Amino acid sequence: MCLLVLGTKVMAREPQRPKLVIGIVADQMRWDYLFRYYDRYSDKGLKRLMDEGFNCQNTYINYLPSYTAPGHAAIYTGTVPALHGIVANDWVDHRTGRKWYCTEDTTVTSIGGGKAGLMSPRNMLATTIADEMRLATNFRSRTIGISIKDRGAILPVGHSATAAYWYDGSQGHFISSSYYGHKSLPEWLVRFNDRNVTDSLMQLDWHTLYPISSYVQSTADDNVYEEAAKGEVGPVFPHRTSEVKDKGAIKNTVYGNTLTRLVAEACIEGEGLGAGEVTDFLALSFSSTDYIGHQYGPNSIEVEDTYLRFDREIAALLQFLDKKLGKNTYTVFLTADHGGAHNAAFLSDHRIPAQPVSVRKWAEQLNQVLSGHYGTDGLVKSLLNYQVHLNEELIASKQMDREGIKSTIKKELRNWEGVVQVVDLEQPGLDRIPVAVDNMISNGYYPGRSGILQLVLNPGWYSSSSTRGTTHGSWNPYDTHIPLLWYGCGIKKGSTFRNVSITDIAPTLAALLHIQMPNASVGQVIGEVLR
Repeated sequence: MCLLVLGTKVMAREPQRPKLVIGIVADQMRWDYLFRYYDRYSDKGLKRLMDEGFNCQNTYINYLPSYTAPGHAAIYTGTVPALHGIVANDWVDHRTGRKWYCTEDTTVTSIGGGKAGLMSPRNMLATTIADEMRLATNFRSRTIGISIKDRGAILPVGHSATAAYWYDGSQGHFISSSYYGHKSLPEWLVRFNDRNVTDSLMQLDWHTLYPISSYVQSTADDNVYEEAAKGEVGPVFPHRTSEVKDKGAIKNTVYGNTLTRLVAEACIEGEGLGAGEVTDFLALSFSSTDYIGHQYGPNSIEVEDTYLRFDREIAALLQFLDKKLGKNTYTVFLTADHGGAHNAAFLSDHRIPAQPVSVRKWAEQLNQVLSGHYGTDGLVKSLLNYQVHLNEELIASKQMDREGIKSTIKKELRNWEGVVQVVDLEQPGLDRIPVAVDNMISNGYYPGRSGILQLVLNPGWYSSSSTRGTTHGSWNPYDTHIPLLWYGCGIKKGSTFRNVSITDIAPTLAALLHIQMPNASVGQVIGEVLR
């Protein structure tokens, strides 16, 4: 094709595109981990991405709740749960009262596994950037998702993906489902599974990478803030993983990240990703950072060691890509689906307000109050996802005053210690709350899957039945301020401190690839990133 400009023929150039895009999600990676351990990262891993690529320093999640499934969906769809429909990891269908898991699919069959394979992206309502790549190339682009978690593999690559593979802990193998049109696992994955990599890694035991006394960024190893692994006397090093028989336990160790990186490299080799005429896409989610974070909390030596080792996994992956595809022929972005709170007991011991609460017990107490008012038990089904879910079937069958019940619940919960506000999800703008938080609540609401009322708790408060470990899900920066690094083909060197959103990632990729952004995208292109 050519263009005519003032009678002069000017040849139009084909846009430069990478051979392969690799999206890396570090599950539960707080933004501050980039700098908390920076001086001990190597020059070939996270520092390489930061120093040679582009760093979006103020990237935030713009919806609630801040969980794994909506995080992965938002990254790749460029939109919020109000439009892509993945409101949480689990939700209640108000039409039937049935609880659903985000990627659950009763219509498919498992490929290579048992019930863990009954999964697909059908519950997600929008396209992802991987879907748009497939559409833009008439389905010649190969798009594959890999993760220990099914939702971390399935949601990123969307509806038209070539494949998605996740880990079945009951077997120690990666599996898939019939949704992707395959009757069996590919030969390269069969060979990988046959190597029993899980067993080999767990035989190594988990020792600290460096002398334990040098982990100055963390609380002393033996403390009351961490949860011991099953079969261990306490949450202390060394962790004798070689004595563990459960193949699923690898996800709670640093070796889960190694396993993920190794199967990703096997996939690139086996599928020939990046070797075709069009750009391919690999969505790679590291789940062990989340499992370890939940068990030990941000101030643990386990988490510090996890990120020092994760840095090495990134370095190894980049070196593999350099050798396989060549430098500046691929594009990598690294981000997180959410962060994580400090352990509440740890904060309290340092005079910082914080407290864990059991929302299950709160739901029981709330039902007792409502029973006294209305003479009926079980009017509240749950406080799942920090939201009030009513027993809609019971209320309808008894022809009870639903709005009156809702009003009673709001008045009651607002008097409970730790509750900042109770927001009516069905009547936006009714309750007084800071605009930024109100917008996040609205962005997270999808009728029929979300509750009717949203609880906003004090900073440092979170839902947990334990005083050990930690969790996430709130609007607060420790849960919603996430890393976002860009590196490779088409990416500038630099950084920005302006606020960007998790939903800006997909449209920026669309601009890089010169394709249409996902069909429900509300994000903006981060122009500073692109050459």
